[in-house]
Formats: sequence, structure tokens, C-alpha cells
Amino acid sequence: MAKRTIAERLAQLEAQRKDLQTKLGKQERAKDTRRKVLLGAFILHRLEKGQDAFSKEALPAWLKKELPGFITREDDAALFADFIGKPAPKSGGSDGHSQSASAS
Repeated sequence: MAKRTIAERLAQLEAQRKDLQTKLGKQERAKDTRRKVLLGAFILHRLEKGQDAFSKEALPAWLKKELPGFITREDDAALFADFIGKPAPKSGGSDGHSQSASAS
């Protein structure tokens, strides 16, 4: 059995490093997603079950004020209509695009 050259061993180690970096990135994204889901679940729980003034008044008011500036997609805004009201219709720039798409 022939011994591998240093260059071959380095190439193999580099490939292993890239694989591990990919796995690490996936783990970090999964942790980030889990944190977001848990935080959202906590906020929804407080809105639905909270008995204190913050849960009943301050939190809903803050969400109603802040969410419209944070949520940019109409589909996402529709998910939070109960907190922020109906999403505002898009301005004329989007309508021209959708009309040309429907005319095709």
C-alpha cells in the first residue's frame, strides 16, 4: 500500500474541515431557529394566558406599534392581522408588476 503524499493528506484534511464547517453552520442555524420559535411561543403564551397588566395592555400595544415596521411581506403580515390589523394594500409599483404577470 502506497503512502499518501503530504499534499494528498492536506487535501483530505481540507475536505474534512469543509464538511465540519458545513455541519457547524447547520447546527447554528437550527439553534437560531429554535430560539426564535421558543421566544415566539413564549410571547403568544403571555398574550393568551397572561393575567398581569403587561400581558394584557403593554405587550399588545407594543406589538401593534412595532410589528408593522418589522414585517415587510404581505403574507407574513396576514399571519399577525389579529395583532396589527389588516395589512395595508401595496402601493402602485407592485400593482403594475402583478398586472403584467396576469396579462401573460
